Amino acid sequence: MTKQKLLEEKIRNASKDNRITCAVLRKIAEENGISYALAGKTADKLNIRIKSCDLGCF
Repeated sequence: MTKQKLLEEKIRNASKDNRITCAVLRKIAEENGISYALAGKTADKLNIRIKSCDLGCF
């Protein structure tokens, strides 16, 4: 499985009702050594909305 597909799977698994919190998405990005921007773009691609963003990263 490609790194992108693994990232998509992690984001899908961490989301609930097609939503994910900013803190959880940032943690996934950090654990996988990717930028917040790439994590956000991946969530957008999956039609997963980012909620409770404290830092304005997404």
